[in-house]
Amino acid sequence: MKVALLHFSFEDYTIELANSLVKYVDLTLIHPQKVSDVCIDVIDPSIRVISFKKPRIRNLGNLFSMGAMMHIIKDIQPDVLHVQETNDPWYDWTLLLNKMPPLVTTMHDIFRHPGDSMSVFGSEYTKRIAFYRSQQLIVHTHQLKKILIEQFSLPKERINIIPHGELGSLYQRRSNYKSQPRDPNTLLFFGRIWPYKGLKYLLEAMPLIAERVPEVKLIIAGQGESIKQYFPDGYNEKRYEIINDFIPLEEVSNLFQRSAVTVLPYIEASQSGVAALSYGMGTPVIASEVGGLSEIVQHKKDGLLVPPCDIRSLADAIICLLSDRDLQQSMQTAALARCQEDLNWSNIAAQTVEVYEKTIKKRH
Repeated sequence: MKVALLHFSFEDYTIELANSLVKYVDLTLIHPQKVSDVCIDVIDPSIRVISFKKPRIRNLGNLFSMGAMMHIIKDIQPDVLHVQETNDPWYDWTLLLNKMPPLVTTMHDIFRHPGDSMSVFGSEYTKRIAFYRSQQLIVHTHQLKKILIEQFSLPKERINIIPHGELGSLYQRRSNYKSQPRDPNTLLFFGRIWPYKGLKYLLEAMPLIAERVPEVKLIIAGQGESIKQYFPDGYNEKRYEIINDFIPLEEVSNLFQRSAVTVLPYIEASQSGVAALSYGMGTPVIASEVGGLSEIVQHKKDGLLVPPCDIRSLADAIICLLSDRDLQQSMQTAALARCQEDLNWSNIAAQTVEVYEKTIKKRH
């Protein structure tokens, strides 16, 4: 089976999927040149990789870029074209106006997250073209499948649930650091800092946690909102380690390996690459019971779930885990075990190939 895998973003997911898919299919990876550097050192050398120039969204040169992309796809003549959700209106209109090979699209998010100012204007609407033009869709949670059926009237037979694979092993391959000792009192808040991530609830819980666990420390690492709004009077450097910037890829694994738990106090979520990364590092997750997070975190097994926006419950869950070394160890073991089960990329690739086979069969 000849498969073309196209992505404009979601690089980590695509890299790990491609590395496992190549064992099953004749695979060509297509992407803009700007993402090539992220992939080059961690992609399986047996994968055929083709890049094309892609200017910024507002540049009319995208007309030529999409023409080049379509030329590549037509040259390959794949049995299946698998596209990772793009959030790029130029691609969406290209999809609408061109005859495409049998198409599979992975939708990581359906709606824009609250407060996310980085989304491209209009993309939330144009990307819906992919809902209807794709023979098969892949989502990561039952919640997303339910939304597509109920709000977009898509037939359930076209929507496939495949979990988001673990990302820890990818970042360990990228790392320049030796394995770090885990600090049993350190919390990690990692990723884009936007309102929907609920950082303010974690910060409000910190004094409650410190009353019971005086040694508690919180690492806040990521871009987005300015962190100064959360600390107008400054902060205690013994209590907080703040990296309000892009985290170099080679330094990411160090943050997770140092931490006892990753905290996701989100007020809204579809799925979570941060949870997938955390589990791959053997780091348990404490998360709000919202959206797809309630499907990703196995409560009291590899993490804990708490009601969203509930500061007391969040503090109690963190205190529970930090105060019990045996519980930390058992959850770390369970998190790593998940990486050999539903979060394992070989298993995910096999399920993805089944979707391809279904797509080809439906086409004929």
